Amino acid sequence: MITVHHLDNSRSQRVLWLLEELELPYDIQFYKRDPKTMMAPKSLQAIHPLGKAPVITDTDGNVTLAESGAIIEYVINKYGHGRLAPACDTPEYIRFIYWLHYAEGSAMPPLLLKLIFGMLPKQAPLPFRPFAFLISKGAQVQFINPQLKLHMDYWEHSLSENEWFAGNNFTAADIQMSFPLEAAAARAGATDNRPHVRGFLHRIHNRPAYQRALYRGGIYTYAHNASESVP
Repeated sequence: MITVHHLDNSRSQRVLWLLEELELPYDIQFYKRDPKTMMAPKSLQAIHPLGKAPVITDTDGNVTLAESGAIIEYVINKYGHGRLAPACDTPEYIRFIYWLHYAEGSAMPPLLLKLIFGMLPKQAPLPFRPFAFLISKGAQVQFINPQLKLHMDYWEHSLSENEWFAGNNFTAADIQMSFPLEAAAARAGATDNRPHVRGFLHRIHNRPAYQRALYRGGIYTYAHNASESVP
């Protein structure tokens, strides 16, 4: 039995969605962010030394595993039986592997930088806030926002060629890519003048398994913010 150690408003929502798509039984251990720091509670360190979500434990094999991409590969390889992944000898499989790892390796860093620099003025001591604001604005205008635009335009182009990221069939790569697109829709206007990004979000939010994962996992702010941008 798989247990998902699920942190509210986090990447672990994707793992719940994955398991719902595969119709696998699973349990959820819920964790709440610290209301001041918005960090995961230290109790997660009892499960994994880094104390971050997502983490799964699988009693079938005594497995404890972190990292979204690793979890997705483990689950579909062990329990997918050919579902949610293209055949290994196809061009779609190459795209599948690429997007599965691109999501965290390339897409998320500028989004995290935007979040951190956006919080910087509020976190600085009061006398230094004007300087922190200038630093934050400069970093976002000069570097972060152009990088985000580059990535968001890349998503739009890629989704204009195929309905899903790996091709014309829905795969676990789309589950992995959902978080960057939802976060970018909420923080960086990813759906503005990008109809294919909008369409992708609309399609995933309408999937029954996605809705079941929301029901089981609880409030998920990014889905709400992203869906507001969908007509």
